[in-house]
Amino acid sequence: MKAGNVEKNSLSKERLRLWLRMLRVTRQVESELRERLRTEHDSTLPRFDVMAALYASEEGLKMNELSKRLRVSNGNVTGIIDRLVEDGAVERIAIEGDRRATRVCLTSAGRESFRAMAVEHERWINALFEGVTEEDAHHIGELLHRLPAAITHDAT
Repeated sequence: MKAGNVEKNSLSKERLRLWLRMLRVTRQVESELRERLRTEHDSTLPRFDVMAALYASEEGLKMNELSKRLRVSNGNVTGIIDRLVEDGAVERIAIEGDRRATRVCLTSAGRESFRAMAVEHERWINALFEGVTEEDAHHIGELLHRLPAAITHDAT
């Protein structure tokens, strides 16, 4: 085997190991967050994500804007919104001049509920990443920031 091929093979294997580590850590953290949201807030991670997007937009979002922001289908968001409306955490507001579109936003109770979850969520993340220094977190974040530029839908 030529030296160039050995280097490429080694690089390829390291990148594969990196991907598997990232995937393992992501799944472990996500699993822990799902469990804590379920047991401590009777919530789900998708529900938390919807509430976070709405919390960041005080004026609310159209359903299609919310779907785009979360990168999920309108159908996925609709079921979560229906349950949040039933719980009094979200309200639907008709958009004048467009009978088909509605804007959804957190109610004051929904904002308060999300704020409590967000405080806990941040505490959980800090505990889960306890061994990571501020410098390490910044450096890892910078390295990961490079990845999306290299990722394309037609990469082989």
